[in-house]
Amino acid sequence: MSNKVFNIIVPVISVILGLIAGAIIMLLSGHNPISGYAALWNGAFGDSYTIGETVRRITPLMLTGLAIAFAFRTGLFNIGAEGQVIVGWLAAVCVGLYIDAPMYIHLPLAIIAGALAGALWAFVPGILKAKLGVHEVIVTIMMNYIALYSVNEIIRTVLTDGETTSATIAPTASLASEWLQSITFYSRIHYGFLIALFAAVLMWFIIDRTSIGYELKSVGFNPHASKYAGMNVNRNIVLSLVISGSFAGLAGVMEGLGTYGNISVMGGFTNLGFDGIAVALLGANNPLGVVLAAILFGTLKEGAGEMPTSAGVPTELVDIIIALIILFVASGYIIRWAILRFKKEEK
Repeated sequence: MSNKVFNIIVPVISVILGLIAGAIIMLLSGHNPISGYAALWNGAFGDSYTIGETVRRITPLMLTGLAIAFAFRTGLFNIGAEGQVIVGWLAAVCVGLYIDAPMYIHLPLAIIAGALAGALWAFVPGILKAKLGVHEVIVTIMMNYIALYSVNEIIRTVLTDGETTSATIAPTASLASEWLQSITFYSRIHYGFLIALFAAVLMWFIIDRTSIGYELKSVGFNPHASKYAGMNVNRNIVLSLVISGSFAGLAGVMEGLGTYGNISVMGGFTNLGFDGIAVALLGANNPLGVVLAAILFGTLKEGAGEMPTSAGVPTELVDIIIALIILFVASGYIIRWAILRFKKEEK
């Protein structure tokens, strides 16, 4: 059985095992798993409003998943997607607030600003890795905290006079759509989901259909052999993290220009960047897999809100299920061994 087949089977089995484990936990805690999962489904797809909210939640998860997956495919670990989301959010809102232009200029400019902010934030660990050999995991984690506290201070002192929430962006910079929201009973759905899908296609094209993608994967797989073959290893390390950061910055754009239309002081991380790690792992670092994993995770997280009221199941159970799914994905070699053993016994 080929690795590609295993890359499909292992996540599917992991999801099934995670859901089964969640049902067992519900039974042991005195809850009805059928009612629990029915409530979760209704919370995510029960009516047009919940569908709109589910799509809205899926959108940034796609982009942070793509950010992490892109770095993984090129041999790097971008654990700083959370910080890149935050600075991308800030940059997009700033353009939305302070620039006056028609929508066909204003909206693309705000989107590009957010992507560039995420790319710039990822450039720092990239250049440190390339020039000084500093491990990107350490730097990207520290950059998350710098982004969080710096952006909070900018909101308090630059965007507002000591308040906690900025003004609302101009309508010409908004991804929100009156038509989309009206057909979903005024959920917070916006056109950002089209940008997320385009980003998935873009990642596939860069990684699998361009010479740049080939070089990025080669450097990640074996930097010494790549250097011997004439590739610029340092440039490709920086480029990989910059592209990864731009995807994460776009996730922040979705929140700033789409979901909220402003930016507020954050008491903690958004967790979009950290959830993106789980999305990338479940999606096997494949663009299509990331899209499907984001749909699953967004569905679980949005549907969880209905579980306490309809079935009496605490929302924390969804976090347990997600953790179990990732555990099973991380233990994929056991699933692989079990499948191979089963096939041998059949023969």
